[in-house]
Amino acid sequence: MLGRPEALAERFERDRPRLRAVAYRILGSLSEADDALQDAWLRADRADTSEVENLSGWLTTVVARVCLNMLRARDTRGEQPLDEGPRTGVPGPDPAEEVQLADEVGFALLIVLDTLGPAERLAFVLHDMFDVPFDDIAAMLDKTPAATRQLASRARRRVRGVPAPDADLPRRRRAVDAYLAATRGGDFDALVSLLHPDVVLRADAAVVPTPEPVAVTGVEQVARGAMASMARARLTGVVLVDGRVGLAMAENGRLRVVLRFTFADDGLITGIDVIAEPDRLGELRISGIGA
Repeated sequence: MLGRPEALAERFERDRPRLRAVAYRILGSLSEADDALQDAWLRADRADTSEVENLSGWLTTVVARVCLNMLRARDTRGEQPLDEGPRTGVPGPDPAEEVQLADEVGFALLIVLDTLGPAERLAFVLHDMFDVPFDDIAAMLDKTPAATRQLASRARRRVRGVPAPDADLPRRRRAVDAYLAATRGGDFDALVSLLHPDVVLRADAAVVPTPEPVAVTGVEQVARGAMASMARARLTGVVLVDGRVGLAMAENGRLRVVLRFTFADDGLITGIDVIAEPDRLGELRISGIGA
C-alpha cells in the first residue's frame, strides 16, 4: 500500500492532463500552464495532506490558486512587445502543440477569456468547464457562493456574446470567416475576392511596429499585407468587437491584435482597422459570437 507522499505523487501524475487543461484554460498560455503545474506540485509536496479525503479536488484547488496568483500578477507587469514571448531562458512548449490545443479549446473563447478579470475567469472556467462547485470556488476567491455565481454569470454573458446592433451580422460574419480562412491558408485570390476596390487598411504604430500609424490602400496591397500575417492568423478567432463582427488574436494568453471591419452594401470589405496599442485594446469590448 502506498504511503501518503507516494499516493499524492501518483495522483498528481494521473491527474496531470486534467490539471494542465485547467491551468491552460485559466491562463491561456501553455508555457504558463506548465509553470503553474510545477509551482503547484512544489506547494503540494510541502503540504500536509494527511486529512485530505479528495486528492484530485484538492490538487485542482492548488493549481487554481497558483493560476489566480499568476493572473493577478499580470496586471503588475509591463506589456511585452507584440512578437516577443516570455524570456525565461527555458525552452517553451512546441508552438504547434499550442496552436493545436488552442484550436481544440477555441481561439475565440480564449480571446474572450483574456478580457475577463481574474476572478470572473476563474469562476467561469472552474464551474462551467470543469464542474467545480461554487462553494469551492468561493473559498479560493474569498467571496460568498452567491457572489461567485454572479462572477460566473457575468463571464458567461461575455463568452456567449451580446446582441449586436449590426442587422447584417450573419453575412458579415461569413465574410470575416472567409477572410480569416484565406489568410490562414495563404489564398491570395480568395482574399482579393473579399475586398472592395477602394479598400483601406489602417494599422496603429504597435502593429508593425512603426513610429507612426500606417495606411495601405488598394486590393493587392491590402491582400499582401494580410498574407504577411499568416502566422498570427493561426491564433486568431472571430469575435464581436463593440457588438460588430471582427477578428482578435491572442498570443501567450494575452489579447494582442484586433481587426475591425467596415463593409460596402454589396458585402465587400471597405476598411480594416488593425489595433495593437494596449490603451486602444483596453477600450474595446470583446465578446463571443454565436454560431
